[in-house]
Amino acid sequence: MHHFELKETFPEFEAGLIKDIEKNAIVQEFAEGEELMKSGQNVRPTILIKKGLVKIYREDEAGNEIFMYHLEPGQACALSIICGVQNKASEIKATTVKPTEVYAIPINFVGQWMTEYKSWYQFVLSTYRARFQEMLETIDAIAFKNMDERLVLYLKKHAKISNSKIIAVTHAQIAIELSTSREVISRLLKKLAEKGAIKVNRQNI
Repeated sequence: MHHFELKETFPEFEAGLIKDIEKNAIVQEFAEGEELMKSGQNVRPTILIKKGLVKIYREDEAGNEIFMYHLEPGQACALSIICGVQNKASEIKATTVKPTEVYAIPINFVGQWMTEYKSWYQFVLSTYRARFQEMLETIDAIAFKNMDERLVLYLKKHAKISNSKIIAVTHAQIAIELSTSREVISRLLKKLAEKGAIKVNRQNI
């Protein structure tokens, strides 16, 4: 594991912490579309994103998904930090959006480093804060916004994260992630296209 790579991706980490991560973390590689956290897995390592992009979503027993947020390099999965919290009826899932590399840290180090390294303590806190904020935005969108507003927010989020005005996503995929039907999404996209806000074809928006 290259020392400079860790320092570059997580510039806020102090030298001792970087040494400890290098000693104890395992670098794992995932292809696009792979699941990072398997449901029902009891001891999950804490995952720090080294390269790539990860999508976090919630799934119920019927297999319905709701998209929650993305994780980019330099970020951590807050849910993998609180791995002990499990809900059998609905699972949090993490899937790669593109080829991804992560640092997998055995769970026992998470608490230990909170007391040993100030930078880790602050990183964990800011991770919780950021992810919590994103979850609140998702809840607000579901509870208070109409589907057309939610769709616009979804498109803006995806454009920002991919740093591109072209969003490679199907109508069916959007429908799954916003918990609605493909027909509703197609109708709303058509309306947005008529306004000139977007251009739609089969593969992308």
